[in-house]
Amino acid sequence: MATTLITGSSGFVGRHLVDAFAGRGDTVIALDVAGEPWRDDVRWETADIRDAERLAALCEGVDTVVHNASVVHTRRNKESFVWEVNHGGTRNVLAACRAQGVPKLVYMSSASAVYEGRDIENGDESLPYSSISQAPYADSKIAAEKDVLAANGEGGVATCALRPHVVFGPYDQRLLPALLQRARAGKLKLGVGRGDKLSDFTYVDNLIDATVAAQERLAPGSPVAGQAYFITNAEPMDFFAFVDAVLDRIGLPRIRGRIPFGVAYPVAAIKEAWDTLKGGTLGNEGSFSRFTVRYMCTHHYFSIDKARRDLGYEPRVSIAEGLDRTVAHLRELGQV
Repeated sequence: MATTLITGSSGFVGRHLVDAFAGRGDTVIALDVAGEPWRDDVRWETADIRDAERLAALCEGVDTVVHNASVVHTRRNKESFVWEVNHGGTRNVLAACRAQGVPKLVYMSSASAVYEGRDIENGDESLPYSSISQAPYADSKIAAEKDVLAANGEGGVATCALRPHVVFGPYDQRLLPALLQRARAGKLKLGVGRGDKLSDFTYVDNLIDATVAAQERLAPGSPVAGQAYFITNAEPMDFFAFVDAVLDRIGLPRIRGRIPFGVAYPVAAIKEAWDTLKGGTLGNEGSFSRFTVRYMCTHHYFSIDKARRDLGYEPRVSIAEGLDRTVAHLRELGQV
């Protein structure tokens, strides 16, 4: 029986990872800085990935680490904290894997690793890393992914990285809660941009399928080792068309109009500056920062051909079905 350690286990994606690996019979070590257990067949550990010594101890006897923990923060503040967790924590994970001889490390990266504020249409893994700094989240994830892939083979550890884009589904703690909060408050009346730019989305079950497939195929010298993969639904659509699809399902009014980029971007800059003056806030940002405004006003969708070839990946849940499942789950929880 394999032993799999999952970092960020109490978050949105982490919860699904724990269920998937435990469900297939692995001995799962679920690691996070906080969170309540929800399965009796999982070993729950509270730890901070910035604690290198504790992390190394927890990796003893582990066969695979799925490194999912990170701080998602697209504003240009709280930089030290974001870097300490996203990059420093990843370096600690790598050191722990090498020290304990963990054979496999799957890193949960981000499609933002290649985004430079310009259109990406059907981009593939040959795209270079972004050469400009846009937000500590993207910058730190790039640095972390570089280290993970460069470390492939060191100490017998095979590594790979997955790059999902706009993940959604049951137990989402960020995207849909922010949309619902704004919609109910009557603050979600206007979108950003002209509606002619396409974005990728990833239903969480599809991302979990890709993670399991990567773990199963990852081995020293395998085609997966040292590689990065875009993981999406391969159904690009306008971001606010996606928002409207959510609003339709919960019976709230659709977006009524659009704010041009030239208006939205300086407003986002002012909001960021004010937030920075107050010391900076982490968590739900209402999807409004300079980084996210650029995202909404450019094409950013990606080819999944490499994942199809190497991982046997195929998105089995469409965006429409994923939204149906997500809203049904929200209804079960009494949130809509």
